[in-house]
Amino acid sequence: MSGGRERLVYWSLPAGVGDGARPGVLICHELPGITPEVIAFAERVVAAGFTVAMPHLVGEPTRPMTPGYLATVAAGACISRELSFLSRGEASPVTDWLRELGRELHRRAGGAGIGAIGMCFSGNFALTLGLDPHLLAPVLSQPSLPLPLSPSHQRALHATPEAIAALRTRACPVLALRFSADRLVPTARFEALREALGPLAETIEIDNAKGNVHGIKRTAHSVLTNDLVDAVGHPTRAALERVLGFLRERLLPSTSGLAPRREPLSRTDRT
Repeated sequence: MSGGRERLVYWSLPAGVGDGARPGVLICHELPGITPEVIAFAERVVAAGFTVAMPHLVGEPTRPMTPGYLATVAAGACISRELSFLSRGEASPVTDWLRELGRELHRRAGGAGIGAIGMCFSGNFALTLGLDPHLLAPVLSQPSLPLPLSPSHQRALHATPEAIAALRTRACPVLALRFSADRLVPTARFEALREALGPLAETIEIDNAKGNVHGIKRTAHSVLTNDLVDAVGHPTRAALERVLGFLRERLLPSTSGLAPRREPLSRTDRT
């Protein structure tokens, strides 16, 4: 339950207690929802050897993104009681339920802990999930909240000081990704992340300034989905590979060299 109602959660494996062979990764989708590109990314995480749980937060699952659809979903999300688009020193209320889901994912998958990947409006949610000790691999892809309307909003991390302190106390590394010219994810936010976490913060900032050597458009935003160029040598492909490598290092340290088996992301539960 979340906000007094049921939520749809997509799982890569059926319910049951796992043995830790396929550790859990919680994937929080971006706007406008669980698009085909988000599903493709989640299936790559599954193929890399992980159990994935992906909650439906906004939008219509499987519907492709269009400018009109994005605008409609964004307008609704901005007035949602579960999302706080301007909060600086605290997270969106939905993260309370996401922490519960993370605990359930850990129970089902087993192992030492789980990973969490947030994208766009959910980008910084992984910081709050770090309050739980089983969160071992937080990934922040284009973390866009709070909206960068002022200098203080540009530096804000959409998480409480307690969440940041928990990550520091546990020496939990954090991986963060952005395009360098993305106005929704200002440079100041990544500077603040590095200041808050020191060497625990690993940041990847992909050049999309005018005239960049890879021809990446200035409006690029979604590192792992819509703006991914799946070609060897492209910086977005390298970023994707680093995310998968980070998950393996943190969650599969003794089996990172094993070939994973593929399983479709197709089963759903209501949680």
